[in-house]
Amino acid sequence: MYAVVATGGKQYRVKEGDILRIEKMPGGVGESFSFDRVLLLSDGSQLTIGEPEVANATVNARIIEQGKAKKVLVFKYKRRKRYRRKHGHRQPFTAVKIDSISQ
Repeated sequence: MYAVVATGGKQYRVKEGDILRIEKMPGGVGESFSFDRVLLLSDGSQLTIGEPEVANATVNARIIEQGKAKKVLVFKYKRRKRYRRKHGHRQPFTAVKIDSISQ
């Protein structure tokens, strides 16, 4: 059984036991929550496509980590003008483990 959920402006294909890194969600480690925006649901033999969401379908997950990704450097440079700007960015993320998929 798998599902496609939407969160943080992105879509993810998930099944039970998967670990995902999604955009930052509020909550502490160990807290559970559910994805309400389920776009597609499959139980192996039947495929249900939402219009735009599948009614009464939920994906339950548990937060296992709150963290930041590796640093991305942004370097601006203009030749012959003595212009250099160096800026770093670390995107926050939430790692979740999918507990169950229900309809």
